[in-house]
Amino acid sequence: MSEGPTTAAGAAPESTCRAVTESSGAVSSAAVSSAAVAAPPHAPTPDSARTGQDARPHEALPQDARPHEARPQDARPQDAHPHDPHPHDTRPHDVLGVEPPPPPAAPPAPYLSAFLAAPLALAVVDRRGQVVTANAALSAMLGADEPAALEGRTAAELVDLASDSRTWHSYREVLRGRQARLTCTRRIKHPDGHSLWIQVTVSPVPGGRTVLLSLTDISARRELQARLRHLQMHDPVTRLPNRTLFFERLSAALEAGAYDGAGTGRIGLCYLDLDGFKAVNDTLGHGVGDRLLAAVAERLTRCADRIGYDRGAVAPLVARLGGDEFALLVEDSAGTEQLAGLADSVLRTLQEPFDLSGQRLAVSASIGVVERHMEGTTATGLMQAADTTLYWAKADGKARWTLFDPERNAHRMTRQALSSGLRPAVERGEFVLEYQPLVNLGDGVLRGVEALVRWDHPQFGMLSPNRFIGLAEEDGSIVQLGRWILRTACRQARAWQLQHPEAPPVYVSVNVAVRQVWDSDLVADVAEVLAETGLPPELLQLELTESAVMGSAGRPLQALQSLSDMGVHIAIDDFGTGYSNLAYLSRLPVSVLKLDGSFVRGFQYDDGGEHATPADAVIVEAMVQLAHRLGLTVTAECVETAAQAARLRQIGCDTGQGWLYSRPVAPDRISALLTTS
Repeated sequence: MSEGPTTAAGAAPESTCRAVTESSGAVSSAAVSSAAVAAPPHAPTPDSARTGQDARPHEALPQDARPHEARPQDARPQDAHPHDPHPHDTRPHDVLGVEPPPPPAAPPAPYLSAFLAAPLALAVVDRRGQVVTANAALSAMLGADEPAALEGRTAAELVDLASDSRTWHSYREVLRGRQARLTCTRRIKHPDGHSLWIQVTVSPVPGGRTVLLSLTDISARRELQARLRHLQMHDPVTRLPNRTLFFERLSAALEAGAYDGAGTGRIGLCYLDLDGFKAVNDTLGHGVGDRLLAAVAERLTRCADRIGYDRGAVAPLVARLGGDEFALLVEDSAGTEQLAGLADSVLRTLQEPFDLSGQRLAVSASIGVVERHMEGTTATGLMQAADTTLYWAKADGKARWTLFDPERNAHRMTRQALSSGLRPAVERGEFVLEYQPLVNLGDGVLRGVEALVRWDHPQFGMLSPNRFIGLAEEDGSIVQLGRWILRTACRQARAWQLQHPEAPPVYVSVNVAVRQVWDSDLVADVAEVLAETGLPPELLQLELTESAVMGSAGRPLQALQSLSDMGVHIAIDDFGTGYSNLAYLSRLPVSVLKLDGSFVRGFQYDDGGEHATPADAVIVEAMVQLAHRLGLTVTAECVETAAQAARLRQIGCDTGQGWLYSRPVAPDRISALLTTS
């Protein structure tokens, strides 16, 4: 059974630590003490058992502090004879014959061998931040001749830990024992000229007054990450920055402009879309389309580089945002003139035909231009403005650039607000109906009324139909709104009939959008409303525009015929301004023509003369006679003067409508007119 070290042997490491500290400042006493603790125990040899020396490997301590050299010459085991020439040898002298050779050198301590041979770059750093010892991997990484060359160097300078305040503070906290670990990434310069990306880890050594510094070369990982990021941030077809990288650069530019006083403090954007690119893909294939996009990207890049060179500044960023959309971002722009010049240059660059593998293609582009102060501008707001302006450029005829107009944008925003609030407004009851009289031109008697819808908007006030009817037709809410108008108007007409039984019954005329015929069962809706309100069908007139009726076929024509068979009157509104296809008049179930107000307004007298403008009078007279020959009645809109009414009466027009008789009024005013008549 082996014995553990004796008390005398146990004291040897402490004295050794002091010797090491005095002889060399490169290895601290704490490091050596911890090394002694870390070494595995050995069973003492017979010699060490008798001499009381520590049996740990000698190489674990400096040479001048090894136990067998530090032992006094007269040190002997307690049972050794003072005159014994071989106190350490228990064999008989006659067997040895000669003086035995010195014992072989013990192997290095396991912890030290692992430290020196580790492929990970390691160093022990004292509390002052100086390197105590380092291994070969660290010296090779830092370009030192040998590990000893790093001893005594400041660790923070070797790996650039003082370059930013947060890392430097954390590093000092680890040295002071107040923080458990520091991990950071640094880029360092190798003496041979190339750069390295390293991951630095600093952690305390347990039980000692030192910290362990470890470095890992992550250059290959960083290079892979850079390649992956490049692929992630660039368009594979054009090699340009993609939408993600564009917004990253845009956000960084706006953030820098908000806190940096340098530069102009302005930013500009040209948002570009190719005109007719879809036709290229559909007819020539996506392969040709991709080559065209790449060629466009090359020209845009050359154009941006030329602009940057002429300014002596950084070239605008060219990016592909998706599909056939490109963007040119100008940081520190000089004003709208510069952006306008860039847009002109882009249009000229794209005008020259593209030669793609024998295919000669000519394309144009529409560009939305936005230029403004960076302060108060967001990436989302800038892109919304650019997208809106691009839409304007296309709506204005394409192959052009358009500058952002705040007033025009405010109108667009109002339209958007109205469009989004149409359906909720119907549910909240924000719409009201006003009624404009339809008067018999022969005797001046009230024959009917036209129901005109108004929107009592909580923000914009009372809105006329031309502000929202078009929007309702675009988003389909006209179907819901139309049902409400039809039901409300029929209910009111029935109420007048019941309130004034002695007066001739008046009919109500309701405007119907063509989308109501397509998207709903208009015949069923009308039948339901008439049954619900009790209004006779002959007291209901539905007005459709000429452009809607003249193009009717299939389902719309069948619906109109069914309504006419039901007894409902069908009127063509604004007649004379649309197709004016007279052949349709004999095939459609129409009973009334409403002449557009532009013809009536032409009834102006010259210098108080008695005759109307001949052309307008002839046209109106011809239309009235044609309608009467077909068995139709005629209503003239926008009658404003007694002279116009007299001329229309002379021509033979049946009914008049306009401010001469009354503006659109509330239902109670119509009741008063019925009472008076």
